[in-house]
Amino acid sequence: MGSHATLATWTAGFVTHSCEETERAAEAFAALLPSDTVLALEGDLGAGKTTFVRGLVRGLGVTGDITSPSFALLNVYEGKRQIFHVAAYRLTQPEAFDDLLIWDLAKSPWNVLVEWPQKVAARLPAARWQMKTTDRKLDWHGGGVLTRPPSAGTRSPA
Repeated sequence: MGSHATLATWTAGFVTHSCEETERAAEAFAALLPSDTVLALEGDLGAGKTTFVRGLVRGLGVTGDITSPSFALLNVYEGKRQIFHVAAYRLTQPEAFDDLLIWDLAKSPWNVLVEWPQKVAARLPAARWQMKTTDRKLDWHGGGVLTRPPSAGTRSPA
């Protein structure tokens, strides 16, 4: 992928060849993701979802440790925006997403980044952005495809 600076490049699909390259690409993507939107990150275990989020969150001005919320379920970061990073993997019911109180806490500008969104899809806005990641398992070649909602606009929390 030559330039990570256009949405057309992201929607056509991209390939990275290292964790570092994935993080750099995600940092560039941060400038393209509108505030007040949800980004759902789909992909198998180890496909690079958290690596992508780490770069994205850095691109939104956060410094310090950016870790997987696998056990905490939710990490909140403050940078240029308020960022909610959710790992829904361990949630057994979609309604458990509501217990995280994200929509009560979100103050514009915000982004909600959800790993394993299929577990809580019923609780996410229909107008969310979606990223499907893959891991080719050869020297950590990863990639993905971005899907934007038809309006490509933003949506406030419910």
